Amino acid sequence: MKCNEQQSGVSQADTIGFLLVPDFSMIAFTAAVEPLRLANHISGKELYRWVLLSPTGGVQRASNGIGVCVDHTIADCPPLSTVMVCSGIGGHWYEDRAMFSWMRRSAAQGIAFGALCTASHILARAGLLNGYRCTIHWENMAGFAETFPEIEATGELFTIDRNRFTCAGGTAATDMMLHLIAARHGEKLAMDIAEQLLHTKIRAGSIRQQEELQANPVLDHEDLHAAVAVMQANIEEPLDLLTLAAELGQSRRNLERLFRKYMNCSPAKYYLGLRMKRARQLLCQTRMSVMEVSISCGFISATHFSKCYRDHFGIAPRSDRQSQRHSPLAAAHEFAGLT
Repeated sequence: MKCNEQQSGVSQADTIGFLLVPDFSMIAFTAAVEPLRLANHISGKELYRWVLLSPTGGVQRASNGIGVCVDHTIADCPPLSTVMVCSGIGGHWYEDRAMFSWMRRSAAQGIAFGALCTASHILARAGLLNGYRCTIHWENMAGFAETFPEIEATGELFTIDRNRFTCAGGTAATDMMLHLIAARHGEKLAMDIAEQLLHTKIRAGSIRQQEELQANPVLDHEDLHAAVAVMQANIEEPLDLLTLAAELGQSRRNLERLFRKYMNCSPAKYYLGLRMKRARQLLCQTRMSVMEVSISCGFISATHFSKCYRDHFGIAPRSDRQSQRHSPLAAAHEFAGLT
């Protein structure tokens, strides 16, 4: 999908391959496909074609358990202008060297590559994001940054860098596709598509993903926003309460009162919760050791870290890692003979 051509220069349909991997995100997939369908419907022309791919063909199951019958394997697919890799749960663990080699060969032939939801992990593992900016779902950001520190992950809704298109997943896929359609066929068509989708506003890619603080209306307090932002920026080397208060220009007593009133807990407890959340992301999305995770989250002792983790989540770090690698959905599919 070229993003620098206007309508007058378009002479044939773009053919986009949606490469589905196990447990892909259904909402991100459909949010990306539907704008293409409506582009054809509204324009009265076949501006886009799309085919569904997987490494081996057959049925590929989404994370919601719904099976989708693919059109081609990667070995017998038709000529493509773009490949959109779709993943979801477990995308950060996905390994398929043959598929990665095919992706590299395709990119060398000039095919553009996109990623929906966690598929930025897959593009990075295939070597297709070297020298490119990208984004990924906020829940996977910490793990991605630790695994690929040389790649700039923006934290935006979607990021378009030359012939690489990445989005955070969910409804952000619609915004990214509308932006690409506008760049290729004009803004009016994109706006007409958005109207059909009841998508009231085409969001810019530069918008930051909605974080926990923004998603919770209880936290709509300027000083609380500032305090949590400083905590989030100082996970590896946590600040003590006096230093945190000084950083914010607050007294310790006022800071404690603020958290008690709005969060029903102390600043220290909330701060620990942020560190535990980051620890779980790193533990379940990277191959870092428990000691490395503990250090990255501000713990000097792995023993103390493990105790805090168990107190917070009710499970030991290593046991949690194992349970996340073998999700109930994957186990159910295996039991039913679906994988």
